[in-house]
Amino acid sequence: MVELDPFEMAIKQLERAAQYIDISEEALEFLKRPQRILEVSIPVEMDDGSVKVFTGFRVQHNWALGPTKGGIRWHPEETLSTVKALATWMTWKCATLGLPYGGGKGGVIVDPKKLSDREKERLARGYIRAVYDIISPYTDIPAPDVYTNPQIMAWMMDEYEAISRRKVPSFGIITGKPVIVGGSLGRNTATAQGAIFTIREAAKALGMDLKGKTIAVQGYGNAGYYAAKLAREQLGMKVVAVSDSKGGIYNPDGLDPDEVLKWKKEHGTVQDFPGATNITNEELLELEVDVLAPAAIEGVITKDNADKVKAKIVAEIANGPVTPEADEILYEKGILQIPDFLCNAGGVTVSYFEWVQNLMGYYWTEEEVREKLDRKMTEAFWGVYNIHKEKNIHMRDAAYVRAVSRVYEAMKARGWVKK
Repeated sequence: MVELDPFEMAIKQLERAAQYIDISEEALEFLKRPQRILEVSIPVEMDDGSVKVFTGFRVQHNWALGPTKGGIRWHPEETLSTVKALATWMTWKCATLGLPYGGGKGGVIVDPKKLSDREKERLARGYIRAVYDIISPYTDIPAPDVYTNPQIMAWMMDEYEAISRRKVPSFGIITGKPVIVGGSLGRNTATAQGAIFTIREAAKALGMDLKGKTIAVQGYGNAGYYAAKLAREQLGMKVVAVSDSKGGIYNPDGLDPDEVLKWKKEHGTVQDFPGATNITNEELLELEVDVLAPAAIEGVITKDNADKVKAKIVAEIANGPVTPEADEILYEKGILQIPDFLCNAGGVTVSYFEWVQNLMGYYWTEEEVREKLDRKMTEAFWGVYNIHKEKNIHMRDAAYVRAVSRVYEAMKARGWVKK
């Protein structure tokens, strides 16, 4: 089976949502195309003295609502199509949360596992030199993504400052930085924390008391681990199953997320955790739980297994974990989905908070960040949920309606398209 091109998928989703919006054809055509695409060649001196040339991208999908915002991915199979799709989805994610941003994304075709730290630094600085002309705290603000991290962001910020000869407010040129150089408290847990807030609100919508209820989390990276930990600590839920790429574990009496993490660090997997039963990733998705949180990879719930999902709430912490065909099946089953670009928007929201703190030179406590994130995620959830109920449409379509309508209004206000 030929996989659908990522950008083609993004366009199909936009076209599907457009049927529920009174939007002009010219505006729709505008939104199907990124406003700027930059492809660059980055020469990097390797530790052995040789020079390798890497291909990089920066895509700015739409800046009607404000400067573009989005991460930089380092991946050996990175493609321009993927970066274009992710930039498009970032536009909708920012608009759904009411952030003053458009969507952007960057990428470099590289296997960072084969680079030394010094080579990574040279690549990070080379990327910034290549895209310098189209990024700034006021035009396009990068952040970490797949295989990039706060240290890489710090190198990138430092290179930008070296070229610009400015120190303030160029801290705001990059988000996801170490706290010591302008990063925000609460950024490390932001994606999971935002998801927890939406799960809490989804339960309210269903009239469900989450205390003592069960949750299964697929994926035990940063987002998956913190989702399990915070569901237990903040919502009083029982974490009965978690998994990683090698498989999962199940204990109906509950798991201690911290103990599981310790085991994973020692053994390289959550499997064989004492007191738990080993299960497959597929079996985890079909467990009799109240909340299912796919937090790993895309396309895990499909038309082949969606009818076996028994959860009342599916919280999409990963990007694209549910296929369009599976969406229909879960909707027919009456399962409440929290779509990915609502559920996992805590990361970009706290990145926005970091940018705001950088620009004003005043920093909030972790508690203040969490309170502000709570307000943003709660308002966004109910905004999407109310559209879902009013129009009797899928939650994903409702999120698109909210997001696309906002971008369209901004485009009309600017005079880019006719009213």
